[in-house]
Amino acid sequence: MTIEPYLKIARFDHWFKNVFMIPGIVVAFYAQPALLDSPIFLNLALAFLSAGFVASSNYVINELLDAPFDALHPVKKHRPIPSGGVNITLVYVEWITFAVLGLGLAALLGWRFFLPALALWLMGCIYNIPPFRSKDKPYLDVLSESVNNPLRLLLGWYATAITVLPPLSLLLAYWMVGAFFMAVKRFAEYRRIGDPLVSARYRRSFRYYNEERLLVSIIYYAVSFGLFFGIFLMRYKMELILSIPLIAGFVAWYIHLGFLENSPTQYPELLYKQKNFTIYCCFCGLVLQLLLFVDVPVLYRIFQSTMQTIQ
Repeated sequence: MTIEPYLKIARFDHWFKNVFMIPGIVVAFYAQPALLDSPIFLNLALAFLSAGFVASSNYVINELLDAPFDALHPVKKHRPIPSGGVNITLVYVEWITFAVLGLGLAALLGWRFFLPALALWLMGCIYNIPPFRSKDKPYLDVLSESVNNPLRLLLGWYATAITVLPPLSLLLAYWMVGAFFMAVKRFAEYRRIGDPLVSARYRRSFRYYNEERLLVSIIYYAVSFGLFFGIFLMRYKMELILSIPLIAGFVAWYIHLGFLENSPTQYPELLYKQKNFTIYCCFCGLVLQLLLFVDVPVLYRIFQSTMQTIQ
């Protein structure tokens, strides 16, 4: 027995998903610029550590309870648990240990940060643990997993020590873009397995899904994201409307990746290997941040004139 398989099932390489906390931090600074003058960098470091440990706790229980199904997958059958490389009792200890570490750090940052951290851990339990086990239920599997997106945004938001609530439209947009990512992942997994019967044994939600239903859901989540993001930008920051062509390009490119053979969208932690796509994502992120802090008064005059003309 070695420590390596236990580290592997904690999926520390998936901690990159904590980047989804960054928009919450940035928007909080936009909402209350005075936060930049306070010494919060230690809080931000603790916040990222807390989120990482909570996520690893969820990954451990996911690996444990998914092992019988992963054994049917052409790639995942080689993971430490289905291949018999760990002690199951120690895996349960690891699950609880990471939860205690993550939630303990969250408590140090105050109850506003602790509550979304606790919700993030509880959603991992709902997603993985019977009898509810939402990952086995079509559509609910995507929606319950992607709710981690707005929870991470809340973690970033409250890590700055801000005390007000973030915009609901932004939370809903973040949820829907997360659902979009998950639905593309499901679509790629379904195509990768290539056999409806094997797919249904590997993932119970695949008993209902097929390519058409998954594609329709992808479109639904993408459109919902666009609508909620549109509400946010019209209400809080008109300049963000200039990012729409870039966001549309991102959505189209991500769907394209979902159609590739052995699509990288099945393993988001490896998407960085798509260098052109990664560069484009970074560019989009920089443009969004720039637009958030730059004023373009002509946009307001254009839309105000348009509304007056309609009236």
